[in-house]
Amino acid sequence: MSHSANHRAASHELWMSAQLIRVEQALSDWVAPNSPIHSSASEDLAPVLSQAMRYAVLDGGKRLRPLLVLAAAEAVGVNLGVGVGLGAIDEKSAQAALRAACSVELIHAYSLVHDDMPCMDNDILRRGKPTVHVKFGEAQALLAGDALQALAFELLTPAPEVVETAVQATLCRILALSAGCHGMAGGQAIDLASVGKLLTIDELRTMHRLKTGALLQASVLMGAACGKVSPVANLALQEYGAAIGLAFQVVDDVLDVTADTATLGKTAGKDAEQDKPTFVSLMGLDASKAYADKLLQQALTALEQTGLGNTHALESLAYMVVNRVT
Repeated sequence: MSHSANHRAASHELWMSAQLIRVEQALSDWVAPNSPIHSSASEDLAPVLSQAMRYAVLDGGKRLRPLLVLAAAEAVGVNLGVGVGLGAIDEKSAQAALRAACSVELIHAYSLVHDDMPCMDNDILRRGKPTVHVKFGEAQALLAGDALQALAFELLTPAPEVVETAVQATLCRILALSAGCHGMAGGQAIDLASVGKLLTIDELRTMHRLKTGALLQASVLMGAACGKVSPVANLALQEYGAAIGLAFQVVDDVLDVTADTATLGKTAGKDAEQDKPTFVSLMGLDASKAYADKLLQQALTALEQTGLGNTHALESLAYMVVNRVT
């Protein structure tokens, strides 16, 4: 690796560490902050629900989606340093970006809670710990997912003096479209209907562009919506998001057959066990790895086409998606 490449990698690590600290603190502040650590049988259900929500969100996860929001916001000129000698407009944009970053993570967390339940994927391990329904029961898991979804939109709609109402509306629309029947939920429905069936590679791409890719792409577009972005740049960012969204799933399928449960933090080999179509089952392991690299190049090309000057974080995140171990 060249000196300049080493410098870029070090800069990205510093940027990512700083943003992760901000996101973790914000999530801890906003997700059921008054939850008690322990509950007893004599306590009512509300504290248990709060605990389940915090358990589902905190202390785990790569936070890729929040990082994409913040990186895209920075790329379109949002100064993320809230309250450091900035004007009111910059402070509103920075607050919008942080709230968008947390809201998309809440939607992601709720989807994992519901996906892990017996009526869906019936998994017992997530992020190296028991899944929410195993820890708190199915009813509380269902409610925790519902509450996290609602909280995501609550975060996006604060008072107008905190975030401009037009920006609020745009962010809500992007997130809702990516999470609903034409996005994540629709992709999950296709996934459930595809068990034991032989899909074509185009059908598999469509499924994962909805199930996994839509929310990752939305993360990029939500970040861009917090600043000023031209139609040309926005379209290129949309293409970037689509490429890394699909690449993420391809790499997930590869890891499902090459990594063990302890490394993944979730049950390895589950797709094959449930007879689900994957990129590896359709294309083979080596071809899937090559396809992930091709999608990475598509993402990097799209970044060049944005014409934006500060896309270093987005570039580094694209490499992280494809080259991750877990």
